[in-house]
Amino acid sequence: MKLLRGFIVLCLLIAIGLGGLSYPHPALAASKKLLAMGTTQAASSHYAYFVAVAKVINTKMPDVNITVVETGASVDNINRIKKGELDLGLTTIHLQYQAYHGLGPWQGKAIKDQYVLWVYQPAPQNFVVREDSGVKSVYDLTGKPFNPGMRGSATEKTAESILDALGVNPKYYRGGTEDAVAAIKDKRVVGYVKSGAGITSLDASTLDIATFTPIRILGFSSEEINKVQAKYPYLSPITIPKGIYKEIPSYQTFAMLIGAVVKKDLPEELVYRMVKAVWEGFDEQVAAFPSVKGVNLPQLTLETCTVPLHPGAIKYYKELGLKVPEHLIP
Repeated sequence: MKLLRGFIVLCLLIAIGLGGLSYPHPALAASKKLLAMGTTQAASSHYAYFVAVAKVINTKMPDVNITVVETGASVDNINRIKKGELDLGLTTIHLQYQAYHGLGPWQGKAIKDQYVLWVYQPAPQNFVVREDSGVKSVYDLTGKPFNPGMRGSATEKTAESILDALGVNPKYYRGGTEDAVAAIKDKRVVGYVKSGAGITSLDASTLDIATFTPIRILGFSSEEINKVQAKYPYLSPITIPKGIYKEIPSYQTFAMLIGAVVKKDLPEELVYRMVKAVWEGFDEQVAAFPSVKGVNLPQLTLETCTVPLHPGAIKYYKELGLKVPEHLIP
């Protein structure tokens, strides 16, 4: 009987010991900062990017545990961060600008308690025309058949806003990308606007046109950019370096920007460490989202963002020796 009781006690001790290995002590779990990060649909490549971001932060910051949450993307993330359901997440900068200033979907309901962390993906709005069209500046588009982008797209709306601010009135040709490409090849339209995936190469449809006929990309002067931003301040300018296609020189245009936003009340030191971890672990993000290859996150953020940055992000960028523009300081 004594042997039996001893055996039972031994089994209980082993069970308790194994249980301790399976479940962390409550004090250990409580020591971690648990954060929920909103992204987008899991089928999107941007979801994969944020999974990589979470992995980098969780690895480099053992005291933090970020959970990736599938959401309806920017608008959903902005609203859910406001409600306290998320701590940080994906955003498009022009929508974040509208939320911050109480415009668009947030008319009269400005959200001032969210700050940007970084911008990682510029989608340049490339104004592409046939070289033999005679169009050498955006002003030459007045009265000419021109496709502003895929019907119903953000590109279409952005292009129309840019041309409206400059007083340029083309004869708009509406349709999808395939329709526009065919029309350009047939000389029915002089060109179109196409979003690029980053600043290192043109969209595949633009390269398709270029194999058929020489192309020209229309850039904007600093004066033109200022004029557009005076009317539509949420449109972000971007400089495309020389070499995006053959001998095309560096040029300025506008871009839709995708980045990360965080609630205002996260501690400065915590956010500083997060931004530092993301930049130092950038290679893992490139592996998950190749179109960010060659992107300098701090530089892109400071050059293009139009919404104030979190003080923790500002601290890190200043530590890198970079100058933070006044309009990005809360």
